[in-house]
Amino acid sequence: MKSVSHIFGGEAKVKIMRLFIFNPGLTFTSAEVAHRAKERPHTARKELRILAKAGLIKRRTKGFALNSSYLYLPAIENFLIDATPITEKEIIQKVSRAGNIRLVLISGVFLHDRDSRVDILVVGDHLKGAKLLSAISSIEALLGKELRYAAFETADFRYRLGIYDKLIRDILDYQHEKILNKLGI
Repeated sequence: MKSVSHIFGGEAKVKIMRLFIFNPGLTFTSAEVAHRAKERPHTARKELRILAKAGLIKRRTKGFALNSSYLYLPAIENFLIDATPITEKEIIQKVSRAGNIRLVLISGVFLHDRDSRVDILVVGDHLKGAKLLSAISSIEALLGKELRYAAFETADFRYRLGIYDKLIRDILDYQHEKILNKLGI
C-alpha cells in the first residue's frame, strides 16, 4: 500500500499538515513543529515555508497557525482523517512494547468522533509507563495530534468495569473498536 505522503510530496509535510489541521487555533514555533512532528528543524522550517506560501498556514508573531479560511481546508481535513497513517496492527505493535497487553481499544480521532473521552485505551499487565508514553508519542507524531489515552492494569480495569466506573462506561458505551481483545469483553 502506498502512503498518502507521495501525493503531498513527503511524509514530513503530511505530518506537519496534520499537526495544524488537528490543532486549529494553536500557534506553533518552528521548533515546536519539529519536535511534535519528530522531524529535523531544517526540514520543518522548509515545509512551513511551503505550507505558508500555499496559504494553508499563516505566519504569526509567535510562530505559525492554521489559516481557517483556506479554501480547500475542509477537503484536505477530510482526506487526512480518512487516510490514517497508521494501521491497527502498527498501533498494537507499538503499545505491545509497554507490557503484556490484553486489550487495545480505539475511538475518538481514529473513528472521526471529536467528542470521545479517549482516543485509545490500553489494558495489560506489568505496564511500563515510559514505554507506553513513548509508543503514544510516536503515534501522535504520525497523526499530528495529541492523543487522549487511558491505561490500566488488567485487575484495575476489571474492578472498574465491575463497579461501572464512569470513564470505563463512557468509553465502552460510545463508538469504539476493539483492535486487540484478550479479555473477552
